[in-house]
Amino acid sequence: MARRFSAPYQQEPVSGLATWSRNLAIFSVIAVAVSILIVRFGFLEVKPALATFFGALACAALSILIGLGAFAAIWQNGTRGMGRILLAFLIDAAVLAYPGYLAYQYRKLPRIYDVTTDSIDPPKFEALAQLRTGAGTNPAVYAGLYSAEQQRKAYPDIETVELEVPVDRAYELTLRLVHRRKWLVIDERAPQPPRRIGRIEAVARTPIMGFREDVAIRVTADGDDSRVDIRSASRYFDTDLGSNAARVKKLIEDINAAAENDKEKPVKKPAPAPKAPPAKTVKK
Repeated sequence: MARRFSAPYQQEPVSGLATWSRNLAIFSVIAVAVSILIVRFGFLEVKPALATFFGALACAALSILIGLGAFAAIWQNGTRGMGRILLAFLIDAAVLAYPGYLAYQYRKLPRIYDVTTDSIDPPKFEALAQLRTGAGTNPAVYAGLYSAEQQRKAYPDIETVELEVPVDRAYELTLRLVHRRKWLVIDERAPQPPRRIGRIEAVARTPIMGFREDVAIRVTADGDDSRVDIRSASRYFDTDLGSNAARVKKLIEDINAAAENDKEKPVKKPAPAPKAPPAKTVKK
């Protein structure tokens, strides 16, 4: 033992466990990237993508365990490899941080996947209903009273948007916000008499994995004013980890802000008509 530590450090062998820990960490990053690409571009179904994703998380966890073993071996034998262990731990932390946050959200938030401003008469998925019929997809019909009660407890501020603008203007403002978010619009129908109900159906994506979540918006006339109801529902899984509620809340805020700014714009007065030149009198 004394002879090994007396040798120059650069001549000591590199710990094989440290190398394995680093390689597993790098592999986990690659597997996570592959799973995200599978979901975003639809190369495979969601289940294979999730299997790849959870396999990557398992590799990251195994990398940490092997790294701890490598650290103990280096401490005892004086071999090299601390840099590889630290790199592995840094990569593993980056890979596991967001899933760890999602696990916390899973324990904290209600297990619902369908959020709406009107649980009595939620906006319906009509065009989107055809996209929610595959294996493993959630139904197009509203999740029901249990989901409404869980939503009321967790997100009591999600309510119908009441605007002091005409229904046609409310529809235009809402549709503009949908396009600004770059959601994939499946159907859009402007308010038409006699009922004057506008409808928008679009597909949003979650930020990291890109899971599809369907959005239906209904704009109705309320006298000279208007009402906007929103529904956002995950296409897969029985819980959304708060993504639909966050989407609806943000859209409500933006609709209110857009309507307020629209009201504050000064009305342009029509330019006065040019005065006709005085008629010339012809002297006789």
